[in-house]
Order: sequence, then structure tokens, then C-alpha cells
Amino acid sequence: MRKLVESESGNETLVKHSLAERLRGEIIAGRLRPGVRIVEGTWGRKFRVAQGSIREAINILAQEGFVVKASGRSARVVNLSEEDVLELYALRGALEGLAARLAAEKKPDISKLERAIDTMRQAAKKNRCQDLLDGDLEFHLELCNLSENSHLLEHARRILLPFFAFVRIRVLASGQSTSAWDRDLEAHQRIIDLLREGEGEVIEQYVRRVMTRFGMTAYDNWEKRPPASKKRSSAKNGVPQPSKPYAIRSVRRSGR
Repeated sequence: MRKLVESESGNETLVKHSLAERLRGEIIAGRLRPGVRIVEGTWGRKFRVAQGSIREAINILAQEGFVVKASGRSARVVNLSEEDVLELYALRGALEGLAARLAAEKKPDISKLERAIDTMRQAAKKNRCQDLLDGDLEFHLELCNLSENSHLLEHARRILLPFFAFVRIRVLASGQSTSAWDRDLEAHQRIIDLLREGEGEVIEQYVRRVMTRFGMTAYDNWEKRPPASKKRSSAKNGVPQPSKPYAIRSVRRSGR
């Protein structure tokens, strides 16, 4: 009897993970767009499974960051406006900058960071965005882990998992190549070098600056459009003028 229960439990686990994979595929393919509500009954009928099974699959995607669930409300596909992205990069700069400083003071084992950046480089050579994003997420989570501050790591996971899930959705939907990461790879290497040198204050400021730069170009890269921060020429007194600051579209935050 016990073996039967264990077998059923194993089958249930397999089913919910299989459903989560199918829903994830719908999100990445763009059929479930950012901000869209995931109606359990609709997808239960579509996949011919119980509504409860869809709910469990959604819970898996929520843990991965692909969907957000507010108390008493339906789950929605994660959605970030340009303003959200800029704010999150500023927050990441503060959080990961602190993590880097704390880590540098401890002379940490940086082997996992080196493996992560190696994964990113190999993925860049093969133009494999998904693998590159996996390595990028691994790098930043490990950086926070090296701080040996459990509270910092907990907050970092809450920010990074949904953030990278959204990046994955946008990058794959837009057909973005890995070329956008060319300059960023060297920034990741510089972080490793500063950790090795134990330059706590220097690395904290460096991470903050890098995150600001990432934030200013990220959305444009994902949407494959000309950077808003690129300088334009104007006819004012015949002298080229700098462009206006990075433009932010007024996008409604869905499901918030």
C-alpha cells in the first residue's frame, strides 16, 4: 500500500512539473504575454487536466519568477515596465554592491563565479541566450551568497528570480542575440578580479556603476530598438546637442 501511495505521489509530481513546463513554453513563446492573467479553468480545459493541477503548476512558475500571485487574486505573467527595470537595477546596485563588499572582505572562494562566467562566454560564442541567462543568474546569486548574509541573499532571490524570468521572456520574444552582453562579460570579469584583490569599497562602487549602465540600455536591447540614450544632433545654433535623458514610457503595471 505504501509503495502505491509513493507511486501516485511521484506521478502527481511528474504531472505538475510537466504542466509547469507547458505553461512556461506558452509564456516564452509569447502566447501568454507579460501581465496577462492565467485562468486556471481555461488552461485546465485546454490541457485536459484538473484545475487543481494547473494551480500547482502555477505555484511552480511563481517560485521560478515567471508569474506573480497577489493575495486573493489570479496569477499573472510577470511584467515590468521600463521604469520598473530602472528602479530594479538601482536596487540591485545597492544590494549586490553591498554583497560584493562583504564578500571581498572575506577573501572568498570565487570558483563558482568563474564557472558561471565561463558558461556565459561559451554561450555567447554559440549565440545561446538561454544558456547565457542561466550563467548570468547563477553569477549574481553566487555573488550575493558569498556575502554570507542570509537576509541579503533572501532579498536578492526575491528580486533576481522574477527579474531574470522577465528578461528571458523578452529576450526570446524579441529574438535578441548574445551580442548585447559583449561588454557586460568584461564587467563580470572585473567584479571577479576586484574580489580576488579584496578591494571592498572599490568593488561596491563599481557594481553600483555597472548596474546603472546595465539599466540604461537593458530595455532597448530586449526590444531591439535604438538606445534612447544615444546622442542626437539638433539645429540649435548649428551646434550638436546631447540627447534628452533616457525616456521612460508610461506603461501600466499589470497585476499590481
